[in-house]
Amino acid sequence: MSRLEIILSAMLTLSILINVGLFVYARNVVAKLLMIAAELNDLGKMVDNFSVHIESVYELETFYGDETLNELMLHARSFNSQMDTFEYVYQLVDDADTNEQINEEVDTNYDRDQ
Repeated sequence: MSRLEIILSAMLTLSILINVGLFVYARNVVAKLLMIAAELNDLGKMVDNFSVHIESVYELETFYGDETLNELMLHARSFNSQMDTFEYVYQLVDDADTNEQINEEVDTNYDRDQ
């Protein structure tokens, strides 16, 4: 083997190792991002449910007009609107779920046809 072949082989090996390492790293980062997006989506749903619950309690005759509940309701609405700023992250989870459902339907239809 000539010196040039050895250098080229070493560079090729190094390049392959770097590319594999970057692929594994990128895959892990995307997996963590999707996990965080799912958690934020769940948190958003919980805040929505909490806001609706506070409003329903506030509308009861017993508590209607209570300033503490009114402030809590306003705070829940404010927090809910703040959570809406992360909607672009929620969409990552919704898009992933939609893609999984489409893939499952295609697989089911493919299996049924054969």
